[in-house]
Amino acid sequence: MVGDEIAMGPGKADLLDNIAKTGSIAAAGRAMGMSYKRAWDLVEQMNRSFTEKLVETSKGGAGRGGAVVTAFGEEVVRQYRSAVLTATRAADEEAQKLLALTKSD
Repeated sequence: MVGDEIAMGPGKADLLDNIAKTGSIAAAGRAMGMSYKRAWDLVEQMNRSFTEKLVETSKGGAGRGGAVVTAFGEEVVRQYRSAVLTATRAADEEAQKLLALTKSD
């Protein structure tokens, strides 16, 4: 969270991955079943939430515009996915400890 906004989450990380693959916010949104406006709003939230832009856009007419995930954006996604993996592993270890304290039938 940054203020009242969610800076990064699984959907935003996936959106960045899709922007990197397609070079387009619209195409990335479509691939995820969301509208262009929703995808664009999420990109704007992410760009506001971090010290550098995660996505750079270029204006253009039909077929000339585009979007690219910046190197900073790629690093944010890497760090996010690493944090999720670490948290998942820790939670699993703790859950296994808790399970060991239950009665087994």
